[in-house]
Amino acid sequence: MSKPVVQCPTCTTEVVFAPESRFRPFCSERCKLIDLGDWAAENHRIPDKSPVAPELGEAYLAELEAELMGQDNEFFRN
Repeated sequence: MSKPVVQCPTCTTEVVFAPESRFRPFCSERCKLIDLGDWAAENHRIPDKSPVAPELGEAYLAELEAELMGQDNEFFRN
């Protein structure tokens, strides 16, 4: 029985998906780290399809931010 072959998600090199392929499904540590960096930089995201609660909408947040900026913030003056 032949072992399954997959493409490296980063560079599309063919990789045997087996325990001896140390970085599977990636072809190398370099490709693995490139992918990790992309996730850390939020270049890859899992989409959130849930509706935004109206109380947390952009208009409300902008209004809240304006209100907080207009307050007398003694804490930041010292």
